[in-house]
Amino acid sequence: MTASQLHPIVPLLEAALAPRLSLLDPRHEGAVRLFNGFYEGEPDLVVDIYARTLVIFNHADVPAQAQEAIRAAQAFFLSQLPWVQAIVLKTRHGETLEARHGVLLYGEKPDQHLREHGVRYTIDLLLSQDAGFYLDTRGLRQWALSNLSGKTVLNAFAYTGSLGVAARAGGASRVVHLDRSRKFLNIAKSSYTLNGFPIYKLDFQAADFWTWTSRMRREGERFDCVFLDPPFFSLTSKGRVDLVGESARLINKARPLVNPGGYLVAVNNALFVSGKHFIATLEKLCADGYLSIEELIPVPSDVTGYPQAIRCSPPADPAPFNHSTKIAVLRAK
Repeated sequence: MTASQLHPIVPLLEAALAPRLSLLDPRHEGAVRLFNGFYEGEPDLVVDIYARTLVIFNHADVPAQAQEAIRAAQAFFLSQLPWVQAIVLKTRHGETLEARHGVLLYGEKPDQHLREHGVRYTIDLLLSQDAGFYLDTRGLRQWALSNLSGKTVLNAFAYTGSLGVAARAGGASRVVHLDRSRKFLNIAKSSYTLNGFPIYKLDFQAADFWTWTSRMRREGERFDCVFLDPPFFSLTSKGRVDLVGESARLINKARPLVNPGGYLVAVNNALFVSGKHFIATLEKLCADGYLSIEELIPVPSDVTGYPQAIRCSPPADPAPFNHSTKIAVLRAK
């Protein structure tokens, strides 16, 4: 028996992997969370699979303290998933940008594409501190595929564009991707190319949310659906995003851009904001009758963790949502 097999993380990984095996794409093109250490017993580690590339996230305050667990996890998953072709390690508190964005532990190069619900997405697993493709919004991408045919869509805080790509794949007549970073918008364009969608320059706006949406309001621009999936916190000279204390302000900024009968999809991923608090914020926003809460979209079980593997609770109760990533579909009247 090797040292890796003896490491105490191995039984945790075994318990986490067993219920997820049925989620793995037999073509090895999908993306699944294999281990959510925050809930499943080892808060310093998260492990995802993107196509044939394993991504290990080291969240330890002192990264070296997680090295033995990382080696054990690498050995475990290579033994259980022999088709894995690459392993990337992302160290949240790494000393260099390369360490934080990811270094290759195994294989020749990470995968650059994946497929979800039949839609193809470009990924760059070394571009930023996260993987650039959020697994907790998988259900929202499915919702976009099913509900936005013939609709016009604004994908605000688009990042790499996955929500907008899903909307376009679902038959949306137009999707505008808005993000400050052109390099992230280029990932969205690449996803368009993978799926054979035409690329129009005006549909990819590298601009500040506050400035751009103000101009759209003045010009009378409206959309049938607006996605608001912002970062937890950001600050520019034009405005601030703070999902703990100012989520209502952000939603109020976007709601004049929604057509009557349209959707405003609000995502709040603040770990310390309870579901009860977020619902209260939404209900207050809906009190004037302009908006109503239509649907809460759950986070997939591989991200939340399975009951037989969960050992820890979130710092704030997400109920009536099932995860700290709280997704609400609002309807404009």
